[in-house]
Amino acid sequence: MQSVEIVREFVIAGHGDLEKVKQMLAENSELLNVAYEWKENDRETAIQAAAHVGNVPIAEFLLARGAPLEIATAAMLGRKQDVENILAREPAKIRATGAHGISLMAHAALSGDVELAAMLYARGAREGISYALNNAVAKKHFAMAQWLIENTQPNLSWKNFQGKTALDVAEEQGDVALIQLLKK
Repeated sequence: MQSVEIVREFVIAGHGDLEKVKQMLAENSELLNVAYEWKENDRETAIQAAAHVGNVPIAEFLLARGAPLEIATAAMLGRKQDVENILAREPAKIRATGAHGISLMAHAALSGDVELAAMLYARGAREGISYALNNAVAKKHFAMAQWLIENTQPNLSWKNFQGKTALDVAEEQGDVALIQLLKK
């Protein structure tokens, strides 16, 4: 049994500190799939943490160590074939969420793979579209942002956990193309 503090530290590292993830996992391999409970019905593993922030190196590292490939992680990584295989086995996973209830579309937007997002949307993944747009902008995935705007009707005034709209994020990054797209 892991201490709650150690599990929390490992999951927090899963969001963005690859060296700490490597170190902690080397010291205690049992941390790999242990979830931290942020609040009731809100549990998160390190790979789920990496997935919802789009941290590919940490997600790939944890997968290589044996973490399970869930549909949200596969979507974030742009692994279209894995996503299709999961949906073929369990069609209801089209409504699956990752950590903190973050939608499949929000994860897919992090990949920048428009074909993947279009496939998910066509199959019924309709939740979290505005979140997906914010993620696409944050990762500077112009084609994804354009596809979302043209095909899914995101709420352009939706704000992320930092209270920022997609336009706010684009302006902070100084991304002229995304700013122009969002102001159309």
